[in-house]
Amino acid sequence: MSDNGSADVLVIGAGLAGLSAAVALSGAGADVALVERKPHVGGRAYSYEHPALEEVVDSQHVLLGCCTNLIDLCRLAGADRHIRWYDKITFLEPGRASGAARRSDIGASFLPAPGHSSWSFLRASMLSVADKASIALGLLEFLRGYPLSDEEPFSAWLKRTKQTDRAIRHFWEPVIVGTLNDTFDRCSTRYAGQVFHESFMKSAEGGRLGIPAQPLSEFYTAVAQLAEKQGTSLHLRTSIDRIESMPDGAWTATASDGSIYRAGSLVLALPFEQTARLVGTLPEESIQRQRILPAMDHFTHSPITTIHLWFDRVITELDHAALLDTRIQWMFNKSRIRRFEESAVAQPGQYLELVISASFAELHRTREEIVSAAVEELAGFFPVVREARILKSGVLKEARATFSVVPGLDRFRPAADGAGEGLYLAGDWTLTGWPSTMEGAVRSGRLAAEAVARGAGKQGRFLTPDLPATGLMRLLGC
Repeated sequence: MSDNGSADVLVIGAGLAGLSAAVALSGAGADVALVERKPHVGGRAYSYEHPALEEVVDSQHVLLGCCTNLIDLCRLAGADRHIRWYDKITFLEPGRASGAARRSDIGASFLPAPGHSSWSFLRASMLSVADKASIALGLLEFLRGYPLSDEEPFSAWLKRTKQTDRAIRHFWEPVIVGTLNDTFDRCSTRYAGQVFHESFMKSAEGGRLGIPAQPLSEFYTAVAQLAEKQGTSLHLRTSIDRIESMPDGAWTATASDGSIYRAGSLVLALPFEQTARLVGTLPEESIQRQRILPAMDHFTHSPITTIHLWFDRVITELDHAALLDTRIQWMFNKSRIRRFEESAVAQPGQYLELVISASFAELHRTREEIVSAAVEELAGFFPVVREARILKSGVLKEARATFSVVPGLDRFRPAADGAGEGLYLAGDWTLTGWPSTMEGAVRSGRLAAEAVARGAGKQGRFLTPDLPATGLMRLLGC
């Protein structure tokens, strides 16, 4: 058994929540130790070399211009130069009789917010006049903001605002299911409204789409290096088995190899189920256990499945697209996206990643079934797929990809200092005001850092302000 000394703050978990907490605290002068059970940082935003495919794969994560804290963290670490930004989103409808797909592009124009996307929206062939009218009337509810309560399911909102079937399939579904990674019944209107208010209405900048051009673990290594440069001690491959509150108010964490980490404050920057496991190692009468564990029964997961396909030829010149009327929400052209990196080596053929959000059905299907169905659907958009040869393929199922923002969950999401007595919580599932996103994770880490500073009697403001409203939205006070 070894003692790793004492730090001001011990952060358990080097996902985005833990990394952002460590960067904030070490940047403010605290002595921080950061431990992670995996051999890499990034948490669920990770990449790895697939042993059979001999390729580095990940589940593609994207960011929007309204993700101010994530963008700021990337800027601080120098990772922002590896983000490819796009000013429009391409929507594709399957072609008929093996013909070409029908394309609609929605993006900003010269018009002021909230009308900056209206010109492309009105021209979108994927929607009829009736569809556009129902969408426009629905969006008026989010003009000044979004509901304060999270009690209403988004499915009820769609019915209440009389959204057409085509509007649901071609507009609401690709955006909401793709962003919140869940079905309409399991998403609250509050967070669906937040997506549209922040990214579609408040400003043109808020709706820009950013895609990391590096594999995710490589991309977020820059953040870990920033934390280390500021003095954080990083310990990978370190699995914590239990935590303990000491009589003097300090905390200890015992690793599976017997190593002991000590700190004045402890931040659990973990998914909710892992947080519950560690809090469960505390005595039954502990205030932290009594406050946190009962709320954990109200959290649930939603899965994501990604299909990775390497073709012997070029399939499309698009970098990305939302694929309509299929099980697939998004296509990412990894060959083109990664090609913009100076270190990337051009390969023959093309590598595409297909994303199925809220993929509950795929959890029960075989790899062969998933690949076969995906290739058949992809051919409906790009007929050349039928002539192409698949060099290799892979399927990545992430059963616990995100937590679900089910209606009514907010009252169970704990604040960063909700555990009490020197134990702090971070993770996108905590009370961040955001759904399960990378932005929510970074916000949670910075909120935890602010709570740690307050607990030490110091002032610390680490959150980056939201984007300001522009255009006519400023007149509405948004």
